[in-house]
Amino acid sequence: MERPQNLYEVIEYLLRSVEAWQPVYDLFNSYGLVWLLNLIIYAVEAGVLFGVVAVSVLALTYIERKALGDIQLRIGPNVCGPFGILQPLADAFKLVMKENITPKNVDFWVWWAAPMVVFVPTFMLLITIPFNEFLVISDLDIGILFIIAVSGITPLGIIMAGWASSNKYTLISGLRAAAQMMSYEIPIILAVLAVVVFSGSLSLTGIVDAQEGYYLGFIPKWNIFLPPLALAGFIFFVCSLAEMGRTPFDIIEAEGEIVAGHTIEYSGMRFAFFFLAEYAHLFITGALVTLLFLGGWHGPFSSHPVFGWLIGLGWFLIKTFIVAWMVIWVGRGTLPRIRIDQMLSLGWKWLLPIGLFNIAFAGIIKIIMVGGI
Repeated sequence: MERPQNLYEVIEYLLRSVEAWQPVYDLFNSYGLVWLLNLIIYAVEAGVLFGVVAVSVLALTYIERKALGDIQLRIGPNVCGPFGILQPLADAFKLVMKENITPKNVDFWVWWAAPMVVFVPTFMLLITIPFNEFLVISDLDIGILFIIAVSGITPLGIIMAGWASSNKYTLISGLRAAAQMMSYEIPIILAVLAVVVFSGSLSLTGIVDAQEGYYLGFIPKWNIFLPPLALAGFIFFVCSLAEMGRTPFDIIEAEGEIVAGHTIEYSGMRFAFFFLAEYAHLFITGALVTLLFLGGWHGPFSSHPVFGWLIGLGWFLIKTFIVAWMVIWVGRGTLPRIRIDQMLSLGWKWLLPIGLFNIAFAGIIKIIMVGGI
């Protein structure tokens, strides 16, 4: 069998390696149930994705608390388990055990669906994110467009939660979310387009492959080392902070103004879905920055003929969690919250014009690099 290209083929490859694929396939085929076999494999893939989300959320909550403790000269979690490492599990158990309270006068079905509308698109983003050259659910040729389109659904869930909760504070949060997401969605698309201009591909795997190799024999060909794409990386990072609602852009749930924003009337597992989506989005942001600007899984020894896939996966995770740590450092540990007018001005008056200029700049540099001028 040829080298696997996605997670489905990895599962098939593993079954073939233990000589189990053909008997299993023949069994399902004899009853005309090949579709059921495919459905089972897709369910396994979904389980793997949910496992990735769960583990990344647990890890990032612990990393965030420890990082903020260091920044603020505190100890951080230190009671549950050695060095407080079991604290995220204790928090998860607490959320599961909490009562799901339905407030009076809510628009029930819209209120009930809002956490799903926030969480499911975030979960779907992982479908096209490659962890190395073949650990990906589906390597779409338009993967980056899929991510941009699906990520635009999340604000709808926040607006639904704000409107359906019949609470003036949640409604203000929903309106703020709509304004904020529209302000920063366009600059982040412009930043991604600059990367597409250079890589010549809309596939995340193609974008990473374009960053393979070195300049002058020792400088990695990562997009972050090219001036137009370094600027695009800065725009992408700032807009990602706004898309996640992280400080200094956390006006969606500003505690001093609107209590807890759109999640005020949620408790138990319904609130947990918002929580999962927030930290999963943090992991996805780190992954996208890694794939678009930091060479993805490429690094020293990542092309090893035997262990290259494992080394590449390690490089991908290291880069992803470093970016996530930077988000925590800059967003939660350093900058103060800005006013909504300042937030809107930054998006429309600064990042949007800079993004438009950067696309032209990237096009000119690309033409020069291929010898067009």
